[in-house]
Amino acid sequence: MDALVLTPSTRSVTLTFVPTPKPGPGEVLIKVHAIALNPIDSLYVLDPVAETDRVIGTDFAGTVAELGEGVRNRKVGDRVAGFVQGACSTNDRPGCFAEYVVSPWDLLWAVPASMQPREAATVSMCGLTAAQGAFYRLGVPLPPDFPTPAIKSASPAPLSVKNATVLVYGGSTSLGMFALQLLRRALPHAQIIAVASAKHAQFLSASPYTADTVVDYRNDAWPDDVRALAPQGVDYALDCISEGATVERVHSTLAEQARLAVFRSPSGGGFPADLRVSPIYGAVWEGLGHDVGYNGGVLPADPAARAFAVAFDAYLSLHPLEPNPTRLLDGGLARVTAEGFALLGGPMVTQRSQPMVDGVTLKHLSGEKAVYEIVIEP
Repeated sequence: MDALVLTPSTRSVTLTFVPTPKPGPGEVLIKVHAIALNPIDSLYVLDPVAETDRVIGTDFAGTVAELGEGVRNRKVGDRVAGFVQGACSTNDRPGCFAEYVVSPWDLLWAVPASMQPREAATVSMCGLTAAQGAFYRLGVPLPPDFPTPAIKSASPAPLSVKNATVLVYGGSTSLGMFALQLLRRALPHAQIIAVASAKHAQFLSASPYTADTVVDYRNDAWPDDVRALAPQGVDYALDCISEGATVERVHSTLAEQARLAVFRSPSGGGFPADLRVSPIYGAVWEGLGHDVGYNGGVLPADPAARAFAVAFDAYLSLHPLEPNPTRLLDGGLARVTAEGFALLGGPMVTQRSQPMVDGVTLKHLSGEKAVYEIVIEP
C-alpha cells in the first residue's frame, strides 16, 4: 500500500510503498477513505517521537476491510472513524496517512450514512480530547446516554453550583467546537462563554455550539468582558490553546473553587503550573490503551482512560457530533506534507506565520480543518 513514512534521522516524509498491515486479535483493517490533519502530525515530523521509520497520521475515516480474531459488533463494509498515534516510538503501530490502517474494533465509532468520510475524519481525536477535558478531568456531568461506568473513580464530582458558567478559550478551534457541543449537551442551562475571533461569533452562537456569548480574543481586555458576564467567576474553563499568556488570562476569570483544563503541559505550553487553580492536564493518547511515546518519555497503558475512550466511541455511534467545517485539499497523500503541513503552521498557535507553498500565499485555517480524500467519494 502507499503510505507517508517518516524517517526520523532526516526529519523527512516520503510517499512509500509498504506492506499492508494485518489485523491482530480484536483488531480490524480499515480501508482509509479520508484523513484530517492535526498540528501534532507535523510536530511529530519536526520533532520525531519515533526512532525508526513509521507511518505518520492521526485522524481517519473509512470502511472495514478485514476482521481480526475475536472482533465483535463489526463487519466488513462498516463505515467507521477513529484515530491512532502515528510515528509512535514504543511500538510498531503505523499511523493512518496510508491506504489502510489497523485499529482495535472498540476504538472506532459508526459513521452515519448522512456524513461524508472527509467530515467524519475531523471528529475522533479532538472529540475525545474535548470529552476527556470536560468529563474525565474536570468532572462536568455527563450528557444523557453517555455510558456512566466509564468515569474513573478518581474523577472529581461535579461542582455543587446551579447553572454553572463555563468558558471555552479557542472556541473556533477544532477542539473548541467539539467542547462547545459536548458542554451544551451536558449542561443545557449553563452560561457558556466562548473566546474566539469576532468573525466566528454568529457561527458559534448557533446550533449545535450555542455559546451564550462570544468574546473577541483580539480585544486585550477580553478577561474584563468575561468577568462582567460572570461576576462570581467562571466555574469550568477549557483553554483549547494552552500557550503562554492564554492560560494565565483564562485563570484570571475563574471562581474560587473553579476547575481549569489545559491541553498542553506547562513546559510544552510555556505557562506556570503553580496557579491558584491548578491547571489539569492529560494527553488524549492515554485513551488508546497501550504505551505511547510522548514528551520525551513513555505514557504507560491506562485501562481506565481506554474504558472512557471506548464509551465515548459508543456514544458517538449513537449521538454523533457535528464535524468541523472542512477545507478539502486536492492531491491525496502526495500533497499532505507540501501543502497540508504548510497550512498547519508551526507547533505554537500564537506564533504561526502566513502559510505559503511554492511562493503562493495560502489562506489561514480558521474555524475549519484541512482534510484529504484517499478514496474519492461518488
